[in-house]
Amino acid sequence: MKDPVTAITGISYDRESIEKWLKTAKDTTCPVTKQPLPRDSGLTSNHTLRRLIQAWCTHNGIDRIPTPKSALNKDQVRKLVRDLDSGHLRISTLKKMEALAMENERNRKSLEEAFVVRALVLFIITSYKGNKTTGLEEALRILSLVWSPSNENKALVDHHNQDLIGALMWVLQWENNDRHVAVKTSAMIVLKMVLELASKGLLESTLNLDFFKEMVKLLKENISQQATKSGLHVLLQACPMGGNRVKITEANAVFELIELELTKPEKSTTELIFNLLAQLCSCADGRLKFREHAGAIAMVTKRLLRVSPATNDRAVHILSSISKFSATYEVVLEMLSVGAVSKLCMVTQADCEKYLKDRAKEILRLHSNVWNNSPCIQVYLLTRYQG
Repeated sequence: MKDPVTAITGISYDRESIEKWLKTAKDTTCPVTKQPLPRDSGLTSNHTLRRLIQAWCTHNGIDRIPTPKSALNKDQVRKLVRDLDSGHLRISTLKKMEALAMENERNRKSLEEAFVVRALVLFIITSYKGNKTTGLEEALRILSLVWSPSNENKALVDHHNQDLIGALMWVLQWENNDRHVAVKTSAMIVLKMVLELASKGLLESTLNLDFFKEMVKLLKENISQQATKSGLHVLLQACPMGGNRVKITEANAVFELIELELTKPEKSTTELIFNLLAQLCSCADGRLKFREHAGAIAMVTKRLLRVSPATNDRAVHILSSISKFSATYEVVLEMLSVGAVSKLCMVTQADCEKYLKDRAKEILRLHSNVWNNSPCIQVYLLTRYQG
């Protein structure tokens, strides 16, 4: 703890940690007592505990934690918002805002309460319409730090959705260089946050094929880990709408997702990729694109039982979709030759959820007449799952 505070439930927490919890949790409760803890409930500084921590640090030869700064003055924050409209003060104001936002959660909350989010959104849209780039990098970074899923921000998205999405896509289309990687990453993070608050109707009506082509292009470029993960979240947010699923498939997402997975990304990225592939394979066009990639079935097979339970679920879902609706004789033989059938047999014996084992058995039953005669797998495993 660096700045201990006591909640109304009587439990003490580190200020930044509990404020982040109150900002991001869907149902805010006290983590210890599980009692309701309203987002606007007061947090009282625990000076006694802080002094004990400082004394312990001093006694044990550890750098003494500093006494926290006082909360931001509302008048000070309002002045910063006003200065944002002043051309000669804009850059210095943005730098001050960014420094405050990066300092702690309490500052971020103070900035948000002073309608900094609205001011930044309008600044970004104005820059886009005027084709001006100065200050955009700082503005996007601040916005990614202070944005929250509030009703005010949802109303902002509903009112400015086309202009705001257009501005973010404008930034994302800048050429790649060392300077632009950071600003494009921030733009992708903000886009993800914006679309999380968008209504289903807005997601389907506003996002066109060109939008999804740009998203897929950014996944292919893989400019940064954060940008890639945010891009995957954007596609997942839009994918449940049938019309968007067709557009995402048409934008060549299936091929690029498989190629991205073949680079062996971190586990959380793999989970996002498999989630998206499973959704795209629920439509005929998606399955066709999946089958067209020479390494698709082999890649899914290799990841099954090697990454995480979430990936196992999506991998079996993908293999189930292919074996049920797109199982030409060539596909059935390919599943056998790349080890998918053997891996499904392993799923039935692994420490997996029962529903996953049942789904694997169902796939094995579907084409057991072909697979049962192959010396590539143990016959006894297949005969157990024949019709």
